[in-house]
Amino acid sequence: MNKKRLIGIITTITIVGTLLGGCSSSNSSTSSTGSTETTTKKIKVGLSTDQGGLNDKSFNQAADAGIKKAQTEMGFQYKAIESKAKEDYESNLDALITEGNDIVFGIGFQMETAMENIAKRYPDKKFAIIDSVASVDPKATPTVQLANVESILFKENEGSFLVGVVAGKMTASHKVGFIGGIDMELIQRFETGFAAGVKSVDPEAAKGLIDRKTVKYAGSFTDTNIGYEAAKALINDGCDVIYHAAGGVGEGMFKAVKEANDGGKKVWAIGVDLDQSLTVPAYASVILTSMIKRVDTATYNVSKDVVNNAFKAGKIIELGLKEDGVGIAETSNVNVPKDVLDLVGKYSEVIKSGKLIVPAKKGEAASFVAPKDIK
Repeated sequence: MNKKRLIGIITTITIVGTLLGGCSSSNSSTSSTGSTETTTKKIKVGLSTDQGGLNDKSFNQAADAGIKKAQTEMGFQYKAIESKAKEDYESNLDALITEGNDIVFGIGFQMETAMENIAKRYPDKKFAIIDSVASVDPKATPTVQLANVESILFKENEGSFLVGVVAGKMTASHKVGFIGGIDMELIQRFETGFAAGVKSVDPEAAKGLIDRKTVKYAGSFTDTNIGYEAAKALINDGCDVIYHAAGGVGEGMFKAVKEANDGGKKVWAIGVDLDQSLTVPAYASVILTSMIKRVDTATYNVSKDVVNNAFKAGKIIELGLKEDGVGIAETSNVNVPKDVLDLVGKYSEVIKSGKLIVPAKKGEAASFVAPKDIK
């Protein structure tokens, strides 16, 4: 065989080998991508609401929206179950695990005991709870978080402080009201932060909040009639701005506030959790602002973490202004003057910096001293 022919054969073999290698690499890449997509589609996410249900225009709806956003982007399977009564909580969580969900969310502090029971029953499964800590022993101090649960908490007092500043600047009667769902520590954070915010700009308007004369609790997160009657009572007592942290009860408040305005009074409402001028647009004209609690961001991030194998099991995460976990509605500029929103922005920055610590516990607003140099 002459030298030129040998070189030609070697060249041919090299080219063919390269082409075959390229084909092999391409097939491998396609297979890997297809495998990733298939794996994602096999991932299942479950959610159980509290009694408010998926369409509460507030807390549960936000949680559902966050998971659906992640589902649209990542393609996993998702199922939500609505709890009609507290007795449903544990059985709903159990059903979602039995159906093979890779993570199950419990929405709301009322799910705490049910979540603890189920998480202990299925130690190899992943869970997340919003607004509560699932602990190994609820009676133990300090709290030891269950190793297979991620607990997500919010600094509602910080967001409520900001809408309190809005209320204090917008009240003409110097009387402001608050309606809570159930009178317990979580909702008291809303109440206390709100009172401190009002006190920062209008100490007179905060008096009724601090001594609780203009504070009402519904004992429910679903009874709109109680919200309506509570708001009417506060309006009749002279309150011209009312903030609620009461889930579906708030719709009753909005109705009473709109009726008062239709009757010639000037009364404002402040929403919670979602931008309620958007979720309950029939009352947008009387909603000053809403305290946004980014439950949707929390459920979105956790869902993505599960897909990306980055789930933070055994962790307690707390989200405040600095973490963009709470804030005020983007539509606030519709009914709130620019100078008031500018002031809110200044208070927000001071809180984020740690120079202003917003009180959170019942009774702490009475001794709270607002900075005097924020104008």
